[in-house]
Amino acid sequence: MSQAPAPAPASAPGGLSGAPGGLAGGPGPAAGAVPGGVSGAQGEAAGAAPGLGGLGGREALRKATHVGMGFIAFTLRFLGPFWSAVLAGVALLNNLFVLHRIGGKRMWRDAEHQAGGALGIVLYPATVLLLILIFYRRLEVAAAAWGILAFGDGMATVCGLAFGRRKLPWNPAKSWAGSAAYVAFGTLAAAALLTWTAPERRYSWAFALVAGGAAALLAAGLESVPQGLDDNLGVPLVAGLFLFGMVLTHGQWPAFLGAPFAFRLLTGAAINAALAGAAWAARTVDLSGVAAGFLVGTVIYGFLGWRGWLLLVAFFVLGSAATKLGYRRKAAANLAQERGGRRGARHALANAGVATACAVFAALTPHPSLFAVAFAAAFATAAADTTASEIGQLLGRRTFLITTLRPVPRGTEGAVSLEGTLAGLGAAAAVGVLGAAVELYPWACVLPILGAAFVGTTFESVVGATLERRRLLDNEALNFLNTLVGALAGAALATLVL
Repeated sequence: MSQAPAPAPASAPGGLSGAPGGLAGGPGPAAGAVPGGVSGAQGEAAGAAPGLGGLGGREALRKATHVGMGFIAFTLRFLGPFWSAVLAGVALLNNLFVLHRIGGKRMWRDAEHQAGGALGIVLYPATVLLLILIFYRRLEVAAAAWGILAFGDGMATVCGLAFGRRKLPWNPAKSWAGSAAYVAFGTLAAAALLTWTAPERRYSWAFALVAGGAAALLAAGLESVPQGLDDNLGVPLVAGLFLFGMVLTHGQWPAFLGAPFAFRLLTGAAINAALAGAAWAARTVDLSGVAAGFLVGTVIYGFLGWRGWLLLVAFFVLGSAATKLGYRRKAAANLAQERGGRRGARHALANAGVATACAVFAALTPHPSLFAVAFAAAFATAAADTTASEIGQLLGRRTFLITTLRPVPRGTEGAVSLEGTLAGLGAAAAVGVLGAAVELYPWACVLPILGAAFVGTTFESVVGATLERRRLLDNEALNFLNTLVGALAGAALATLVL
């Protein structure tokens, strides 16, 4: 419930970076590296000329180690969860205490030598260990997410250096060639590891390519966002969570993709086109926001129908109203959203991306109520965060930093107020009650959704007071994490009542 400039509501009511380190040792970015520097997903320095000349002996060894360790993922089929975790744990201890003493420093970059350590060298095996522990019942998900990290991330660097003349508009340190290689090699690795690690589940290659490709595309998108944090940890974990949801849809698509779905999709497209146009005319979104809002709204309508779509509308209305309320006063105090409050694609995807994925999983997995609650919790969290920030900036009498409880000016990242907190909880309750009223989930789930929104917004305030203030995360990344935490908390709390 931070008082920092509020997270954006969905762009329309129709409507989201890690130096590779090998498991055995390719180091990542130095601990304490300067935020905003190339942390290495594609390893392309901003403005560097394409060509493999940038992949010298030290860098080539890093990439070879990074990619090569990915082949160990194929052994998870034989090792099982326990010994896979033991292997990753041993690698983590090795990278923490041994590797730098036996030649591992040869792969460190200059900044890492100056800092006296390389964070990525620890995060790589730590990430693999976490993937195995989280998905021990679905070890193929852990293996596939590892494959995306190893092969997608590693080959993105090679291809980015060789062919990366055209840079991404939103991040000149990354290139289209590197991002395309991330998706291509990540998809192939994930699909191969899904089918290989769990032959008893009989994933078809078509399904494995679609599921792996969607997860690799998500990971590449997250990698392309300029952030100051090493993403060897966050990106594979998020990709793993998404891939877990995708494998739960196995076998459900043929029956679902029929005439009723096509009708809902067309209806949703028509409704969201009209509303996106109205939002553009009302100057609440820009052109990229129109496109993203249309896409998000159409997908939600297609998979959850008008019931799920109403929650998106509720979030958009609550967020837009809170943003516009007292806008002149907030602008005079330098607290208002930029560009008159107009929202873009990044705002829409950051706030509605998690909910959109939950809508797909609610329609296609054996756990519709659980994912419906996660869907509502994501929007409730986003609504609470936006409303708490905007109302707190406007009406908050006393704001304090959540990590120290010291009074701070309104608008400070991580600051909270009583007025903003109550307004945020009210917005979350409105979203939760609406979902129950339209029978998207039982009434007993409203309280878990409210609790999840509180957890998510509190998480946002803590991270805003620590990482965002140090410019290690921007507002859109924080909004995405905020809604992800809210959705996970909602699903966890819903298991107590479902």
